[in-house]
Amino acid sequence: MEIGGIVSAIVIGLIIGAAARIVVPNSAPLGCLLTMIIGIVAAAVGAAVGHAQGWGFWLVLAVQVLVGAVIVAIFSAAARPRP
Repeated sequence: MEIGGIVSAIVIGLIIGAAARIVVPNSAPLGCLLTMIIGIVAAAVGAAVGHAQGWGFWLVLAVQVLVGAVIVAIFSAAARPRP
């Protein structure tokens, strides 16, 4: 992978991760690195699903954010303190 591909994956990961954290209400503070990793994973999974179905850009982006929101919700639920 070229350096441009790595940098673009990081930038896209931050954007998708931040959008996913905005969608999930009351998400736990996860940190920038974990948000980026969640965004990269969500972008890869959403792109794979969207391109396999032949969807357009906006629908693929919506699936990526949705996958990211699900992952953020799981991490937020796991990070909440138990009474």
